[in-house]
Amino acid sequence: MEMISKTGADFTRLFDLLDYQIAKYPNPRAFNYYQNKEWVPISIQQFKQKVDAVSCWFVEKGYQRGEKIILVPFIGRVDWMILDFACQQTGLITVPIHPNLPDEEVSLILSETESRLCIVTSQSYSQIAKAAKQTAGSIIVHQIEPNDSNYFPGFSNQASSQSLELLERTKADIHEDDLVTILYTSGSSGEPKGVMLSHRNIIFNIKSMLTLIPLEPGHRVLSFLPFSHILERATTYGYIAFGVSIYFSESRESFSRDFKSVRPYFSTSVPRVLEKMYDFLQQQLMTKNVIKRNIIQWAMGVGKQYREKLRIGPIYAIKLFIARILVLRHWHNQLGGKMRYMVVGAAALRPEIGRLLSATGIKVVEGYGLTETAPLISINRFEPGMNRFGTVGLVIPGLEIKLDKQNDDEDGEIIVKGPNVMLGYFKKPELTLSVLTPDGWLRTGDVGKFVESHFLQITDRKKDIFKTSTGKYIAPLPLQNHFARSAFIQRCLILGFQRPFVTALIVPHFEILKDWCQREEIHWTSPEFMIHNIKVIHLFENEIDKLNEALPNYQQVKGFVLCPREWSIEKGEITATLKPVRKVLEDHFENEIQKLYSR
Repeated sequence: MEMISKTGADFTRLFDLLDYQIAKYPNPRAFNYYQNKEWVPISIQQFKQKVDAVSCWFVEKGYQRGEKIILVPFIGRVDWMILDFACQQTGLITVPIHPNLPDEEVSLILSETESRLCIVTSQSYSQIAKAAKQTAGSIIVHQIEPNDSNYFPGFSNQASSQSLELLERTKADIHEDDLVTILYTSGSSGEPKGVMLSHRNIIFNIKSMLTLIPLEPGHRVLSFLPFSHILERATTYGYIAFGVSIYFSESRESFSRDFKSVRPYFSTSVPRVLEKMYDFLQQQLMTKNVIKRNIIQWAMGVGKQYREKLRIGPIYAIKLFIARILVLRHWHNQLGGKMRYMVVGAAALRPEIGRLLSATGIKVVEGYGLTETAPLISINRFEPGMNRFGTVGLVIPGLEIKLDKQNDDEDGEIIVKGPNVMLGYFKKPELTLSVLTPDGWLRTGDVGKFVESHFLQITDRKKDIFKTSTGKYIAPLPLQNHFARSAFIQRCLILGFQRPFVTALIVPHFEILKDWCQREEIHWTSPEFMIHNIKVIHLFENEIDKLNEALPNYQQVKGFVLCPREWSIEKGEITATLKPVRKVLEDHFENEIQKLYSR
């Protein structure tokens, strides 16, 4: 999988990417940020100069190779990348942590890494500064915004020739197997653990991307996921190797504007972003205009029948053409109108949403990976016939994969081996030994099977599968996705461990529920009161009953709790990648759950 350019340029360490792009296809708009109502470009040469200047600041201030630097990014921006590459060049270890983590997790990370420097956004400053004061040792906290008094001084540094010479010697000593970053993940099961990744781990996946993603130099891409996510971080490195122009979205509130102004060709996404777009169409179905409602419903039905094939039948092609003109093109236009490809990861994408978005003319593929694999394990392909909705695609070249302890349904734990498998968990040797075998196989904790021999399908988390008191095994993930098909259900957690039957925690889609109440002339007050409204309860009972019809009796939901609010990261109810944390949610709604089983 070696990628060597005609000029002889190659990359084995992450910071080599800068020279690689400069040698192969220098981009005058390599990085772009939004300021004063316009996009401001930075060339790859200018970017490298800024990286070198910050690198020299670290050298001049006496930071030693192997020290940990905490970064708390809120969303992607050029400054985070400058800091990241500067740390790489000087042998410093970046530790990006998600904003809005619970205080105890922040304190644990600060203490465990023994960092003496944190760089944060203004949104996170007070939380991190408070945690820093409570942590043993001296931790300096700087902000990344230039208008703040404690602005990170490295950004205004002027590199001396002596510092640049020392920097070059430092860079020469850095090896591809050296630790480059520690990424903390708690997953859906609890204790935070620092995943140690080397240059080689991440470079392997970047070179995989070069063979799998149809991007060319000069294409525009939009980055809007947090830089603390390994998916977005590794993809952004890949963008540099491709030579594309990266546009960093300013904030979550500016997504719509940014898509329309940038008109990107490609982006990565998480399912929640696409679910919100899908929810918008669902809301339109609440309109009192019967004609409009029927047209939207018909067009969505056509979109959900979409199958990526070499050829589609003439009748369906005509229907699809009409559906795009009447409804689906509006969705495409919301993403700028030029989008051709999108990769979705971090959580399971409901197949009907993938089909519907693909029907608009955007090829959507789902991939799968872990922080522990830097992150890519498998991905559907963009070539016709190489994508199966409801699966996470084909295993990437150069990676070995096995299904351990397969059951009668051919499901087994996914275990992988390859150059992208992590070095281990930081300061947790016993935990490392529990997931890494002596011969290098990583136990992912995910259960899956192969569909049509080659396409990997994730069926659940090994730890989440449970047995009811009647002896029936329940895999929650497919059931949660099944019930999320209802327009009124935003989130669902399936319950029933050692209980006689299955129940569910449900977060209603309150915007759609409000529209429904208005259409049905039901007075709307607030979510915490509406979940107790008799007519609303009957609505959800009917929705659950309809969805239960497709399930065997032991998998059917026999009772449910309507949650009065969305689950939050701050309360520890969902992870930074928006996966539900089962134990926390069961604790928070313990009384309501007990009532379901005491009737």
